[in-house]
Amino acid sequence: MDFGQIFAIIIGMIFVNNFVFARFLGLCPYMGLTKEMSSAIGMGMAVVFVMTLASMATWPVYRYFLDPFGLERILRTASFILVIAALVQFIEMVLQKVNPALYKAMGIYLPIITTNCTILGVAVLNIDTFYKDGKPLSGGFLGSTIQGFSAGIGFTLAMVLMASVRERMEMANIPKPLRGIPIAFITAGLMSMAFLGFSGLIKMT
Repeated sequence: MDFGQIFAIIIGMIFVNNFVFARFLGLCPYMGLTKEMSSAIGMGMAVVFVMTLASMATWPVYRYFLDPFGLERILRTASFILVIAALVQFIEMVLQKVNPALYKAMGIYLPIITTNCTILGVAVLNIDTFYKDGKPLSGGFLGSTIQGFSAGIGFTLAMVLMASVRERMEMANIPKPLRGIPIAFITAGLMSMAFLGFSGLIKMT
């Protein structure tokens, strides 16, 4: 895997195929945790961390357990969910013992991540991207890790942008019927349309 491929993965997952704006995954935390910038950044950083580790963990499970035994169609989703849930629980326990301050900062977001569809989405996307005709591509593990990390950065970018806009809207004179969730959905739709402008970046690279 050369630098051009790595660069294309990073740009693609952050801007072109952003999980929130292009794939419409992770909308629950996107709408629910972007009222304040601190919550958006905290959730975003936790997602980057867990999504990267989940990508590193689910690839070997699929490559060395599910695929060789022909279980990929039956157990892929269930096994990925189990791996992600176990990973989040393990991270939570380790942080609580090793770094209580970081646990307090991330602790409220880690349980939410377990049910965040973006984590499962990137695990499945890694297999779909780096498996062709039932065979793993060269550099699949590295590509999955980079793709997971980049997807987390893209998710964080979406959270931060939305939080910054919503904080400004709190001071705006918005018509009463549009206040709250209605104007948030309108803003999310406009952001999604704006990110369509990045759709030509992958072809350019």
